[in-house]
Amino acid sequence: MSELKGQCMCGAVSITATRADPVIRACHCDMCRRWTSSTYMSVPTAPGSIAVSGPVKTYRSSDWAERAFCDTCGSALWYATVHDDHKSLAAGLFDNAANNTMALEFFSDLKPEGYALAGDHKRLTATETIALFAPEEGEDQ
Repeated sequence: MSELKGQCMCGAVSITATRADPVIRACHCDMCRRWTSSTYMSVPTAPGSIAVSGPVKTYRSSDWAERAFCDTCGSALWYATVHDDHKSLAAGLFDNAANNTMALEFFSDLKPEGYALAGDHKRLTATETIALFAPEEGEDQ
């Protein structure tokens, strides 16, 4: 595992974290596409390893998730599941997407027809993605 250092577009927010796995994950859900105007790409980090400085704002986008952005330039910073505070950091914060490679697409069945991500990697449907991230019944939401 290696340390990642990144920043938002204007440099007001700096983030360091420990890399959990050298992969990129992409999400095609409606909210991510509206948030980024495309596909949200993220890099996995080790739990508890993220350090953030600067003007961060969060938005509770669903029952189980929040999204964070720079309060100065609006750059996407992370997607987090609120029941466990697991953060998926935006790949664009890091030079060359932290040298990671595409490994997984979420909500692949909701991807617009106008583009496709190349390569042989796992693609989860909306049902599979929700089952992966939504808290089990009875868990705190």
